[in-house]
Amino acid sequence: MVIRGLWVCKIRVVKHFGLAQVLCLLVFTCLFAGLFFDYIESWVTSLRMSGVGGAHGGILLQSVPPTRPEEYLLMPSSLVCQRAKPYLITLVTSTPANAKARQAIRDTWGGEVQVRGYRVMTLFMVGQVSDPVLTKQLMEEAREHGDLVQGRFLDSYANLTLKTLSMLAWARRFCPEARFLAKVDDDVMFNPSALLQYINLKWRTPERELEELYLGRVHLRVAPDHNPASKHYFSKDVFSGTVYPDYCSGTAYVLSRPAVLKLSLAAAATPLPKPLPPEDVFVGLCAHTAGISPTHCPLFSGGPPVPYARCCYQAMVSVHHTTPEEMLHYWADMHSNAPCTWVGVRTSLGICKLKAYLGHLLWPRL
Repeated sequence: MVIRGLWVCKIRVVKHFGLAQVLCLLVFTCLFAGLFFDYIESWVTSLRMSGVGGAHGGILLQSVPPTRPEEYLLMPSSLVCQRAKPYLITLVTSTPANAKARQAIRDTWGGEVQVRGYRVMTLFMVGQVSDPVLTKQLMEEAREHGDLVQGRFLDSYANLTLKTLSMLAWARRFCPEARFLAKVDDDVMFNPSALLQYINLKWRTPERELEELYLGRVHLRVAPDHNPASKHYFSKDVFSGTVYPDYCSGTAYVLSRPAVLKLSLAAAATPLPKPLPPEDVFVGLCAHTAGISPTHCPLFSGGPPVPYARCCYQAMVSVHHTTPEEMLHYWADMHSNAPCTWVGVRTSLGICKLKAYLGHLLWPRL
């Protein structure tokens, strides 16, 4: 009955305006939606977000004492941030064996020190390894580049939460001057220029200077995975809620200075269950405990890869699943010509976002 009514309405509209006018209107609507797809996505996501105060349950108290990896086997000088005075510090969580990925980042976006007039700095966060050859290679890499921070925990996927806690503790202790902290995976194409442009447009005001910003691609109403064989496993005995509080994808997110302090203190005070929860989920739970609500930004991709387009990538803050070879190629191409026009960026970004959205529907938890 509803479909029949819509069909009758469509016929009447066509008779009244004419088929050509209706087609033009549809084309104009599609073009308008494409140009502002990211704004539409932000608006829809904000409507769906549950907010900090929702009833989600929480982490139950455990008998296992919390792990606080506060000491570091490798790190730059403890005065590195005092000397550099970065406005933005990016800490890249990297697997020790991924030296090729780290070098690709150094040769592209991680090698920038001045972006839009702001000082930026990129460091790499790794854990311990049992292989003595790889341990020696890490020490040599640290001496050569001076950008490795190594925590006292075994580097593994299961210990990503420890890596994030170590990262937050290091930033709080040795880089409190940074206005913003970005956590980025080493397979992410990051764009500090696009991030700072977004921050300047949305957050660079005196009244927001002290606000807690937790920015990224927000996952909404994710149910806990209770399958012990899954890499996202979270025990029913640990988490009492049916859905997690909204949280940012762990592939890349940004924290303001006040958020780093509050979130890291909440994390340090939260008992760690065994096995450890997924790191982005744990950060979201700690943010929830600290009263920090995540902010969705459509310029972060936290799911399937976004097909490369120069104008699109000039606007995106992060793109996941990027190989070192792709990163080098994309970065060179992005900077080989003049910046894209506003229409070029909007059109290309709309196409990229549509593809990413369709990919997110097919693979929602990559």
